[in-house]
Parts: sequence; structure tokens; C-alpha cells
Amino acid sequence: QVQFVESGGGLVQSGGSLTLSCAVSGNSFGLYSMGWFRQAPGEQRDLVAWINSVDGSNYAGSVKGRFTISRDNAKNRAYLQMNSLKPEDTAVYYCNTAPHNLFDWGQGTQVTVSS
Repeated sequence: QVQFVESGGGLVQSGGSLTLSCAVSGNSFGLYSMGWFRQAPGEQRDLVAWINSVDGSNYAGSVKGRFTISRDNAKNRAYLQMNSLKPEDTAVYYCNTAPHNLFDWGQGTQVTVSS
């Protein structure tokens, strides 16, 4: 069973930056495409960035140019660098396999962007 622990969220002003981290348990981290998802109150959970060994990193249009996904297979970690944050980026952020989650969700990390 693979488990995810997200961290790094917080309260930031519009235009600010945050870096999220995802610690992944299990022995097969390097085999999976990894993604960051987010869910705002009352909204569905959406994939915003994903990374794999075939075609690199990909982004949803709403975050392209502002967010950067990366991974460290030796440390079983995935990261999301978020720059130029906007109030509409406010959500709980989760990591999981991408484009579809194969495992249970972690607790997520709250990102709140004030205007």
C-alpha cells in the first residue's frame, strides 16, 4: 500500500510563493507518474500538475507558467513550487499517482491566498 503525506501549505498574500512537499511510502515510487491535485470548497478535486519519465511535466492551463512540479526518486518525494499565487489558488492540495489516483488520498495541505 502506498501512502502520501503532504506538507508545506499555509497562508500567503497574492503574488507570493509556497513550496509543497509530498512524502510517499512504498517501494515503487519511481514507477508511477505523480501528480498534484487540489480541491477548493464546494468544488471537485482537479489535477493541476503531473510528472513522469516519458514526457516530463505537464500542467493545467490555470497554473502553467506559475507552478513547477518536480520529484526526487531517491527520497520518495514530490514537490510543487508555486509562484505568483492568486486567491483562486486557495484549496487543499493533495498528491497521488496521476492522471488517476491509484491509492487512497492523504490528508492534504491547505493553501490559502489572501487578496
